[in-house]
Amino acid sequence: MEENLDALIKERLREELRNCKLSTYEIARRVGVSPEMITQYATTKKLPKLDTFARLCKALDLSANYILGITDI
Repeated sequence: MEENLDALIKERLREELRNCKLSTYEIARRVGVSPEMITQYATTKKLPKLDTFARLCKALDLSANYILGITDI
């Protein structure tokens, strides 16, 4: 179950980052991490810490419930 959730989070983050009109640099600046870290969240097994996850959702104007698979919107 945990692996499936990790995969879902990665998939949804990757999709939203791809569709986002902001550059990776701008997202990283808003979240307070490096651009490389943003890329890692979408491409590796690395997941953001909770506070970083909250800032990432805010920067991308996303619902945390959507990224976590609780809702489909």
